[in-house]
Amino acid sequence: MGSIITRSYILALFGLPVYVLVGITVSSLVTYIRELISDEHRPPVAGPMINQLIHFSKLFDYQTTLARKYSTYRLITPSHSEVYTADPVNVEYILKTNFSNYGKGEYNQGIMKDLFGDGIFVVDGDKWRDQRKLASYEFSAKVLRDFSSAVFRSNAAKLALKVYAAALANREMDLQDLLMKSTMDSIFKVGFGVDLDTLSGSDEFSNQFIKAFDDSNVIVYSRYVDVLWRIKRFLNIGLERTLKNNIKIIDNFVYELIHRKREQMKNEKGAREDILSRFLVESEKDSEKMTDQYLRDITLSFIIAGKDTSANTLTWFIYMLCKNPLVQEKVALEVTLATELKDFLSIDKFALRLTDVTLERMQYLHAALTETLRLYPAVPLDGKNSDEDDVLPDGYKIKKGDGMNYMPYAMGRMTNIWGEDAGEFRPERWLENGVFRAGSPYKFTAFQVGIS
Repeated sequence: MGSIITRSYILALFGLPVYVLVGITVSSLVTYIRELISDEHRPPVAGPMINQLIHFSKLFDYQTTLARKYSTYRLITPSHSEVYTADPVNVEYILKTNFSNYGKGEYNQGIMKDLFGDGIFVVDGDKWRDQRKLASYEFSAKVLRDFSSAVFRSNAAKLALKVYAAALANREMDLQDLLMKSTMDSIFKVGFGVDLDTLSGSDEFSNQFIKAFDDSNVIVYSRYVDVLWRIKRFLNIGLERTLKNNIKIIDNFVYELIHRKREQMKNEKGAREDILSRFLVESEKDSEKMTDQYLRDITLSFIIAGKDTSANTLTWFIYMLCKNPLVQEKVALEVTLATELKDFLSIDKFALRLTDVTLERMQYLHAALTETLRLYPAVPLDGKNSDEDDVLPDGYKIKKGDGMNYMPYAMGRMTNIWGEDAGEFRPERWLENGVFRAGSPYKFTAFQVGIS
């Protein structure tokens, strides 16, 4: 009898995910058919949400294909519709005109909260406004701007030395990995005032944190297409178990840094250059709100905002220079002229010439970087949630609870936005008489994502 009960329990336990999956599939099918035949002037249905899982390896190209057919469309889930738009007029409406209706929403918050807590990428309302105001104030401070410029200049020189040594030895290198490490070192120095030095790979504790942080980002992102992630989290299995263990490593590392920084500030006086020091000063004014947990969430958000975006953009930029040797030559010539480089200088000495005045002369470089961001935006898709029923400028109805996503990656490839050469890498599109000219921030959304 005991054996029968045990077998029944095991079958029930392992059969539960199957029952749930069948239930979700049936519910999705019913909802899909109902929405497909709806005549409420909703955005056209491009398929069920599971299509994104099927096309996950080339997700953004799949979304681009759909966007070429429908500038605004939706995918169906059992509970709501996920609306996607590549229409600049709709994007401006979401990010500006009716901004208050489109927040992160419970759906996005539920996916991201385990890792980012109450960081700026997760929260809405007062917490978002407080962090936005604090960040805007701190990043406009001259002491922080000067400090961050010096840090990036120093770490760029270290990276250049590594690349130069590999080139002399005719040795292959993983440039994206090097850029990720370099930007992490820079962001950590600016954020925490700590020399992480992942570029040398000598600190095992730091390496554990980096791996845990990078892996966790991938797992959180995969939740958007994994309908069973909540069940896996409840059962503590698979990627969700890995995420839980990674978050422990991340928390231990960050809380230790906060503790050390607080002790350091007690014993040292002078300018508070890094972000954490400046936030800790703020926490003394309101210790109930600015807890260690809140500081952890804020600083982690700034790390991912600066690390992955910068490294990925630079990786694509160098890739595009390799594919377009004429552009590469123009960039190199402009840098030579702007820095007034006549004789060979050491990399450290050359880095000192990269002042604000020198960089201002590099208009073509600015255009080439912007063109890279147009085709390969650091955040290819940004998701929000509709708090109330609404109507977009293109006339499509949005229901309360709908996901509302705009697609920088797809938008960069739309001929109706950029012309017939939208798919070409052409920095000249950003220049007018040799001077850089920015376009509409709602058709080129690279600097809107994550701050709106």
